[in-house]
Amino acid sequence: MKIADDWVDYKILATSDGMKLENWKGVVLLRPDPQVIWKGRNLFAEKDINAVYHRSEKGGGGWENRKPFPAEWTVNYKDLTFKIKPMGFKHTGLFPEQAVNWNELRRIISLAKAGNEKKEIKVLNLFAYTGAASVACAKAGALVTHVDAAKGMVERAGENARLSGVESGIRYIIDDCNKFVARELRRGNRYDGIIMDPPSYGRGPGGEMWKIERDLFAFVQTCAKLLSEKPLFFLINSYTTGLQPAVLKNILTLALKDLKGGTAAYEVGIATDEGIPLPCGASGLFTGEGYGE
Repeated sequence: MKIADDWVDYKILATSDGMKLENWKGVVLLRPDPQVIWKGRNLFAEKDINAVYHRSEKGGGGWENRKPFPAEWTVNYKDLTFKIKPMGFKHTGLFPEQAVNWNELRRIISLAKAGNEKKEIKVLNLFAYTGAASVACAKAGALVTHVDAAKGMVERAGENARLSGVESGIRYIIDDCNKFVARELRRGNRYDGIIMDPPSYGRGPGGEMWKIERDLFAFVQTCAKLLSEKPLFFLINSYTTGLQPAVLKNILTLALKDLKGGTAAYEVGIATDEGIPLPCGASGLFTGEGYGE
C-alpha cells in the first residue's frame, strides 16, 4: 500500500463504525467511509465537529451543520492549493490520498523535462473530476487536457488551477470521455501520459452508459492508441469496491503489451492519527522505460 502521510492541512483524526473524522485545515467533518468496518469510540459524540454527513435510507443523504464554518475554503498540499466545499453525496471536492499519485506523476514529468525545460509533455486526464491530478501535472510543467462530463466539476478544476497558478497549462473539455477519445484518435493527437479515474457506473451527457466491469478494458485498449511513441505513464485509479489492484495491473499489462516499461499496482491509503492507514482504493501505473522508481 502507498500511504499519503505528509499532509499538513488535512488529517484523519479517528475512524469508527463506518465513519471517519477529518480535520480540513481547521474544519472538522464527520463522513461515512465504507472501509471502516471496525468499531472505536462514538465519533458522533465528538464536540468539535463542524458538520456531519448522514446517509438516507432512500439513497444519497445530506449534511447536518453543527458549528459555523465557511461555505468553501482552501487547503494546501506542498505548492498546490485546492478549494474545499462540502457537496452532495458526502464529497468535498478532493481525495487527499491521491497525493501519492500526484507525487509520482510529478517525479516522472520532472525527470522527462530534466535538462530541457522547454520539452513539451502532453497529458490527458479522463474522468478528471475537480482536477487535482491535472493541477499536479501542470505544476510539473506538463500541458494537460482535462476531460469530464460534469460542467460544475470542470469549472471547479479551473478554480483549483487558478489557485495553484497553473491555469494556462490546462485545457478544459466538457464531454463524454469515450466520445472525446474517439475524436482525438481521428485527429491523430497523441499524449505522453494518460490518467483516468473511471466511475463504477456513469452516464454521459447524451445518455451513454458506463459500467466499469464491462467497459474498462476496451476503453484502456482504445486510449493506448493515443499514447506517444515513448510514453511516460498510464495511471488508472479505482474506488470500485472489490476491484483488486492486480486487476488494474493485468489490464495495463495486456493493453500496453507492445510498449517498453513496467507496470505496478497498489492499494492507496492515507495515514490516520490512530496509527493505522485507511485503505481508499487502488491504482495501476505503467511507467515508460527509464522512468520507473
